[in-house]
Amino acid sequence: MTLDVQLVDGDLIADLEARGLIHDSTDREHLRAQVADGPVGVYYGCDPTADSLHVGNLIGLVMLRRFQDAGHKAIGLTGGATGMIGDPSGKSEERNLLDDEVLDHNVACIKEQLGRIVDLTDPKRGVLVDNRDWTQPISILEFLRDVGKHVTVNQMLARESVKVRINSEHGISFTEFSYMLLQANDYLWLHDNEDCVIQIGGSDQWGNIISGVDLIRRKRQTPVHAFCWPLMTAADGTKLGKTAGARVWLDPAKTSPYVLRQHMMQTADADVRQQLLTFSLRPVAEIEQIAAAHSEEPFKRLGQRTLADDVVTLVHGADAAAGASEAADVLFAKDPTGASRAAFEILASEIPYTEMNAAELDDTLDVLVATDLAKSKGDARRTVEENAYSVNGVKLTAKDQLSDLKRLHGEFLLLRRGKKLHHLVKIFS
Repeated sequence: MTLDVQLVDGDLIADLEARGLIHDSTDREHLRAQVADGPVGVYYGCDPTADSLHVGNLIGLVMLRRFQDAGHKAIGLTGGATGMIGDPSGKSEERNLLDDEVLDHNVACIKEQLGRIVDLTDPKRGVLVDNRDWTQPISILEFLRDVGKHVTVNQMLARESVKVRINSEHGISFTEFSYMLLQANDYLWLHDNEDCVIQIGGSDQWGNIISGVDLIRRKRQTPVHAFCWPLMTAADGTKLGKTAGARVWLDPAKTSPYVLRQHMMQTADADVRQQLLTFSLRPVAEIEQIAAAHSEEPFKRLGQRTLADDVVTLVHGADAAAGASEAADVLFAKDPTGASRAAFEILASEIPYTEMNAAELDDTLDVLVATDLAKSKGDARRTVEENAYSVNGVKLTAKDQLSDLKRLHGEFLLLRRGKKLHHLVKIFS
């Protein structure tokens, strides 16, 4: 973790503004002054509804990293208590409730993922907390007296997330209606116990966030701050973090570094600059240079490559990013012969893969059918004649026999039909 960061005008808030990452905020100039005045505590919360965070959470984690790198205290909060009831924001129906055993597992997994992005080894610089620790001991009477009396129902009904749910087919339960009170109490507890004076989140969380600001003002007669970033959406309009209906996870067992890289490579040219400003730790001036170069020659995909490399490095480390990049190069480059064995081992888990003994290579057409690169031997023969197959980057001709071709690292044949169909074969004797 490095503190050598280059901020716009040496001002963290100005840097975030230049990145387009402040959508709404409390008193901006007072916020700016408090951040510039010395180390402050800033917190980002997420509900542990799964045992992995996803790309949508990555904005908050990177934001914590930015504050930590600038000398502030990063506070990650897993909402074990609030996760038991669910946040109505952006939801059309109520979530399933989770028990303590599941939550314990999810929180432990999230801590490992957060710890790869934010330094949690020094509690003065970064911590992960679980709001079950202070919420579960509170009785209902204490909660109503100490929190509920400071918030009017009028305020709660005015929140957009509540309005949407009230008017929906499913309505909203009292359980989820109370969510903003619990989140407000979280901010109060963190203010009292972790010197937290800033809460951050996506714009869909603004109503919940402001509830905490108001509660602290009423109970402690002191101003605290909050800001939110614009809600980022995918091309289909869904919240960032989903692709084709599936989550893009930060857990490598759920979404591999290679798949994460390829997901970022799919970023539209029009979105590359903002995605870099959001996720990359590079200075704004450097990102603007990359964006300008990308705009001049978008076919080189400099913006997507930089974004993919930076995100995978941040989430999984430099070695994983290098491996994912090399594996992608093997798949899409014309000549894969210089790639490392590790790159082919990565590909073996990412694309169709078959192990064969050497004798099975004697009939090339049979192999093409067996690897689903042809529907039949007749289809395979016609496709060979059309020069549509390549093996290890070299066109396969009717005279070639797979058994005679040189294997990469003595055992791999990378077969390709056209530009998009691939199959990796590993040969053993």
